[in-house]
Amino acid sequence: MIADPCACASILLAETSQKASTLQTPYEIRNTPHAMPSTASPETPATAAPPQSATEQLMGAARDTTGQQATPPDSSTIQLLSAEVSEATRLLMRGEWDLLWQRVYAFTIDFFVGFVPRLVQALIVLGLLYLVYRGVQIVLFRLLDRSQRVDAGLQGVLLKVYRFVASVLIAVLVLDQIFDSITGLVAGLSIAGIAIGFAARDSLENFISGVTIMMDKPFRIGDNVEVDGQFGTVEDITLRSTRMRTLNNEVIVMPNTQMINQKLLNHTMKDVLRVEIFFGIAYKERPQEAREVVLKEAEGDDRWHPDYEPSVIVTEMGDSSVNMRLRLFLKNPKQEMPVRWEYTEKVREALREADIEIPFPHLQLFVDETKAFEGAPWMPASGRRTTSDGGPPKQLDGGSSAEGRQTADD
Repeated sequence: MIADPCACASILLAETSQKASTLQTPYEIRNTPHAMPSTASPETPATAAPPQSATEQLMGAARDTTGQQATPPDSSTIQLLSAEVSEATRLLMRGEWDLLWQRVYAFTIDFFVGFVPRLVQALIVLGLLYLVYRGVQIVLFRLLDRSQRVDAGLQGVLLKVYRFVASVLIAVLVLDQIFDSITGLVAGLSIAGIAIGFAARDSLENFISGVTIMMDKPFRIGDNVEVDGQFGTVEDITLRSTRMRTLNNEVIVMPNTQMINQKLLNHTMKDVLRVEIFFGIAYKERPQEAREVVLKEAEGDDRWHPDYEPSVIVTEMGDSSVNMRLRLFLKNPKQEMPVRWEYTEKVREALREADIEIPFPHLQLFVDETKAFEGAPWMPASGRRTTSDGGPPKQLDGGSSAEGRQTADD
């Protein structure tokens, strides 16, 4: 006949407590290294501490009630659990199911009595903290959405940082409700964070640079920028890198540290952009005539900014040309490259139609005829080659400029 489970559990708890009270922990031995032998008479029994259950000893192993450093779980708890497991195994092997059920039932009751209240308290704290977290997140999102100084990229970064910090704080507070002390856990996480920080130093630098870019705003998504000799349109800005699309439809992924540390030109930050077309004319041509011809091509274009008129200036007198520039002011800076390509061709065609010479480098080749044609059958004994009309040979000219033609005629 199966005995009453509650009565059996009470008897079992009393026996377990009596066993635990007779055990001396290493903590007690370490704190009484110079203890003198007891002088109490055999008839005077020693006063035993109130018995503790296995769960209470496990949950209170890290507790430091005196303000000193918490000690590790004592061996009495380990011995008690080992004894319980050994006894349960022995009963299982012998088939004594009634006693086994009594021990399992008693241990389960003991565990839930000590642990479930803490777990319920932790769940309540978790629910309250989650409500606070969601409320703050909604308010923060609305404030960032209404702010005109915070762009979309920075809003995403701030929300991610808030979620990370809030999750860490909630986890720490919930664990503090379950365990008596989480100092060791926090210290371990701190050491692990430092180690990860050293290992991921480059990633952290890019992260900080990404936050700096989003706060300082040297460029935004959609801007045309030039960095490290690469020209492209910014397509995405993340915490680690920036993606640009070049004129060849190639995507360049630049680490944020390079975007911060290198020279960067933003072609679309302002509302107006000046585009310059370089060209040169020969020294015999008149700059004013070239200016009128080129400006005529730029008249009537609605892409120019109304506050700035196109102009042509003389920049320098070069070795073989008078260098000039056509200045165009765009009201839409993103049209820079199409306008540059279009008006480079228009300037060249306008100067050609106006018969204004555009100089270009020429190559003149001088040959030592005596050595070059030595031994040829038509070379006379005097060593000087003559032409069919009996005159001296003309100079070999590889160019077509006026100077080259004049040298050849002479």
